[in-house]
Amino acid sequence: MLLLHLSDVNEASWAEKLGAALTPYPVVRRGDDFNPTDIRYVFVWKPKPDAFEGLTGLKAMLSLGAGVDALLKHPSLPDVPIVRFVDADLSQRMSDYVVAHVTMHHRLYTRFRADQKARRWTQLYPPAASETSVGIMGMGVLGQDAVKRLLPLGFTLRSWSRTPKAIEGVAGFAGDEQFDAFLAGTDILVNLLPLTPETTGILNYDTFSKLQRDRLDGGPVIVNAARGGHQREADIARALADGTLGAASLDVFETEPLPTSSPLWEIENCYITPHIAAISNEATGVSYFSKVIRDHEAGRPLINVVDRGRGY
Repeated sequence: MLLLHLSDVNEASWAEKLGAALTPYPVVRRGDDFNPTDIRYVFVWKPKPDAFEGLTGLKAMLSLGAGVDALLKHPSLPDVPIVRFVDADLSQRMSDYVVAHVTMHHRLYTRFRADQKARRWTQLYPPAASETSVGIMGMGVLGQDAVKRLLPLGFTLRSWSRTPKAIEGVAGFAGDEQFDAFLAGTDILVNLLPLTPETTGILNYDTFSKLQRDRLDGGPVIVNAARGGHQREADIARALADGTLGAASLDVFETEPLPTSSPLWEIENCYITPHIAAISNEATGVSYFSKVIRDHEAGRPLINVVDRGRGY
């Protein structure tokens, strides 16, 4: 039996479609009449504190999101495998966001928008793509897909991850000992890291101050489409105000929704989107997770199981 425990999404729609895809395998929702000990799989997104009570027969948890850091912090998380959502459509949506914001900043959008408001005609020419270094933090599925889409555009690409990753056309850096060198050659810093104790708060003033400063007009740029826990928003506001950063694109925040009192709303060179960079498509999600369950029930191994020690 599959139990859905989905918050902030249309749980009824997911239940209807998963029920049809898995027939005759039973699918239930919170509030339905069922015995918790009969649940073998739980499909979760932002689970409540009591989400796993009584689920003593659980075989696996299925996470609606590609990121599982919030799930891993649940105080009553069962000791069973976690399967995360890996989908080409989700990866492309994230890469679309990254490409859009990288190219926007490379073409000095902030400068020209300010010129337009001032009715000022200044023919400042952006550097060539090959003269602009994009540093991507995180070389998992999403990071590698972003690299694949940025390379044909001609950017100079760099990557940083906890462990070395050799990717053709990308200068690779790894570990704390190479972090500063990675930052020193980066004009546009893109964060696609998993959120772990080691990466929490990594987007801070000290990090920003080490970015390359002589390429982009206005200063280096950050793009964060990973997790709000990676960034220190007070540091971002400070860096944007004093010129340590030329601009920032933020899709995630320390508190969501972003409080109306946040100073980020008022900063012209801070581009805010409401955590929409990569959304899970319902049709592909139903196909993916129904196959996961059917395959596992047939004795095949689970796919895309989270390494709890690494957070992904």
